[in-house]
Amino acid sequence: MSAPSTDLVTVPAPHRGIPIAQMRTVYRLGDVEKRLDKLPPKEHEGLRATYERMLEKGPERFQVKPGGLPVMDPLYEELPNFHAVLDDLRRQLALCHDSRDALEITPMLLLGPPGVGKTHFAREVAKLLATGYGFLSMSSLTAGWLLGGASSQWKGARPGKVFETLVDGEYANPVMVVDEIDKAGGEHAYDPLGALYSLLEHDTAQAFTDEFAEVAIDASQVIWVATANDARGIPEPILNRMNVYEVAMPEPEAARRIALRLYQAIRGEHHWGERFVPAPSEAVLALLAALAPREMRRAWMTGFGNAKLAGRDHIQPADLPEAGGGKRKPIGFMQ
Repeated sequence: MSAPSTDLVTVPAPHRGIPIAQMRTVYRLGDVEKRLDKLPPKEHEGLRATYERMLEKGPERFQVKPGGLPVMDPLYEELPNFHAVLDDLRRQLALCHDSRDALEITPMLLLGPPGVGKTHFAREVAKLLATGYGFLSMSSLTAGWLLGGASSQWKGARPGKVFETLVDGEYANPVMVVDEIDKAGGEHAYDPLGALYSLLEHDTAQAFTDEFAEVAIDASQVIWVATANDARGIPEPILNRMNVYEVAMPEPEAARRIALRLYQAIRGEHHWGERFVPAPSEAVLALLAALAPREMRRAWMTGFGNAKLAGRDHIQPADLPEAGGGKRKPIGFMQ
């Protein structure tokens, strides 16, 4: 790939004070034109449409760069069990915000039990950086080519998620979430993580070639966040390319604060929320604090619904799924 454009622009990013600082060329138009010219007439319609879309959109993408350290206090409050990750992210943002260097975030792997908030954290990072967001769940992967595409010779082939996010999106450095990366094994004809070996290396990612489009694309600025329950299912070369963080369930008092904020957020997001008291009882909060963060929203929604059916303006412990049942299990929802 040729050197990226560094023309500064003054368009402000919409979230938390991080401006868009420069444009970056993510592929060469000449390469696309050559590929398009070589296609036989009336064949490979999907590939032809991909090339035409690339020419129409052009190769320039916004590259987010902080003009100052973003306000991260709300995230520290909302995600008390992610402080180590947030500290590291803050350090990396501080290094580049007043320099000519591009934003660089070392790929991160979040290890922790189900429901601890790993995927939610990744979404919040995308909001913080005001850039694009791509999501790939490895637990539902049905083919080994979803990251890096499949050859156009195969029926039903299409580009991979990385290619689509960069070509169809507005940013050269989107946050790409690889959810449940430890579940990428199984019976696949191709290694589902094969593309990551080059995508996680800055030098090789600069000219990453999707197997469908066969046009080099600059994926070196992608911000990678992977999640997993257990590191033992992840190949060592992948682990060596990432900063690994072990994320525990929040402490009881922190979990209580999370539950309270979530109650207030749900109440404020809905018109029907005006019919409920501003804060739940301590007994109800204690029950919610025993749940994983992912389960809290569903429990609150059940509680709101049951309280409404009972004609009350407040939630009681009996309104919650499996209330008062000793050790609390996943509360009536399929995982």
